[in-house]
Amino acid sequence: MRTLLPVAAGRGTVACAATPVPRRSLLLSTAAAGAALQPEQVAGTRPLRLTRSVASAVAKPRTSADEAISWAKKDNRRLLHVVYRVGDLDKTIKFYTECLGMKLLRKRDIPEEKYSNAFLGYGPEESHFVVELTYNYGVDKYDIGEGFGHFGIAVEDVAKTVELIRAKAAGKVIREAGPVKGGETVIAFVEDPDGYKFEIIERPGTPEPLCQVMLRVGDLDRAISFYEKACGMELLRKRDSPEYKYTVAMMGYGSEDKDAVLELTYNYGVTEYAKGNAYAQIAIGTDDVYRTAEAAKLSGGQVVREPGPLLGINTKITAILDPDGWKLVFVDNMDFAKELE
Repeated sequence: MRTLLPVAAGRGTVACAATPVPRRSLLLSTAAAGAALQPEQVAGTRPLRLTRSVASAVAKPRTSADEAISWAKKDNRRLLHVVYRVGDLDKTIKFYTECLGMKLLRKRDIPEEKYSNAFLGYGPEESHFVVELTYNYGVDKYDIGEGFGHFGIAVEDVAKTVELIRAKAAGKVIREAGPVKGGETVIAFVEDPDGYKFEIIERPGTPEPLCQVMLRVGDLDRAISFYEKACGMELLRKRDSPEYKYTVAMMGYGSEDKDAVLELTYNYGVTEYAKGNAYAQIAIGTDDVYRTAEAAKLSGGQVVREPGPLLGINTKITAILDPDGWKLVFVDNMDFAKELE
């Protein structure tokens, strides 16, 4: 969104070493179609692997770069979930439902794996972008890092939302309601109980209130190329703000006023960011995880979970890292629909 903020107000950062992920930061989320941290990154767990027979049965022939990229543009994709970790699940649910107007869609506890999930949003998962919160038993604090920026929430009245948050004393207002610098759109910035930032955007009547995820990148042109080629997204707009020394690019599968989008931010001279261990990944729907993985490899991405069905639930997924190390999990559309039945 049009957030003409100075670097010190939430976009700038200083590169530093990444923070290790604690045990059981995020396990496989069946309902979120496998949007999960790779088990080999979690101490004390064994990685999920396809058996040799399954891998050979589902293997598909390689395609050329042009074919893979062309197919990615035609694939049936949309943003499904954004996944991140919280220290107090009930407290966060209360803030999101009472202050941000979300609905609790589902909640489940997995005691044998020592974690719980909650799915919240502004409409059913079949048609809306939603958040997946993960609480790991005994872990009450995470490092958000400096690479993650904020989530965007579109509301009818920003000032009323800010006052509600202040009255509930549940979050923290870090930028009062008012027009963006050099524009007319009214915004505000708040923090939830875990310190995740939310840009509150005045956009009445939007069909997708959970409208934005902002991530910082070290090379904007490289990132744009990857998300266009590997993910099939469109560059919706690009804006340079030399007075604040940053540039943003809005990427997505539809228009900003109707669909959730990804905001990539480049701060002048900063090429690397600490990821922390709080934010996890975005899940994206696809008609073919195998061709998606091929396109990612050919576009500068790293496949960290080879495409194929998850043992036990048969949902087909693949997980990749973009050139900046941000994780994306692609989920087979038909399998995801079956899980939600």
